[in-house]
Amino acid sequence: MSRVPFYLRDRLEALNERVLAERFEASKLPTWERVLLTWFTLLAFWVVITSSLEPASVVSGAVVTLIVALFMRDLLTEDIRRSGHIAEKILYFALIYLPQYLVIMAFRLLESNLKVAKNVIFMDINPGIVKIKTDLHSDTGVTILANSITLTPGTLTLDVKKKLGETYLYVHWIEVETLNREKAGEKIKGDIEEWLKKVFW
Repeated sequence: MSRVPFYLRDRLEALNERVLAERFEASKLPTWERVLLTWFTLLAFWVVITSSLEPASVVSGAVVTLIVALFMRDLLTEDIRRSGHIAEKILYFALIYLPQYLVIMAFRLLESNLKVAKNVIFMDINPGIVKIKTDLHSDTGVTILANSITLTPGTLTLDVKKKLGETYLYVHWIEVETLNREKAGEKIKGDIEEWLKKVFW
């Protein structure tokens, strides 16, 4: 058997990875924005953890978190989309995106709890593992999506596979309603993926 198809597949995967890496580099935030966002986040955690707004505590927290942010800037902000001004990003996230996510998850938790309760009461389950595709490519976005799916009762993310620039999640679903991958993905992911696509690439 010829090795040409395997060679072509390897070359195609390498080319696709290079294109994704270039797209990722182009969509990254500037360094100063990454430092500022990381510093803002760490300082907010500092204030919450210390439970103190005394000037000495806030100033020492600002200095310590700035030093940490200079070295750890890529840890929190590497996968954030590049769009808009820094103040716009912070305000949008704090006032719009975060409350949106909390509301979406609250409704998803309520809905899935009711479905699982119905399945348990009527002993009406049809479990199975489904493979669904996600349009997210960043590790942070995919991780949040997988964890959000796992948090809702009745679904459990088992594995994540990335191949040729596409990302697939393997999800254990307590009540398999459809075998169509697109429809299953819509039912399992709901509005969570659309929300994540606003923030992560």
